[in-house]
Amino acid sequence: MIEFNVQDMTCGHCAGRITKAIHGVDASARVDIKIEGRTVSVESKATADELADAIREAGYAPQLL
Repeated sequence: MIEFNVQDMTCGHCAGRITKAIHGVDASARVDIKIEGRTVSVESKATADELADAIREAGYAPQLL
């Protein structure tokens, strides 16, 4: 499980964009997002760097936990 803190994720729209970005890297990734805690947990074959890059490209600033 790879976990990120994404402080600039504030709503369901943000969560949707992040999920879409992650699925662009790994369509079979399992994504669990907690908007209130601003955390994104991912089970994926992709690396943490690949996932972080995808989240950044979606317009957010992930920090690996």
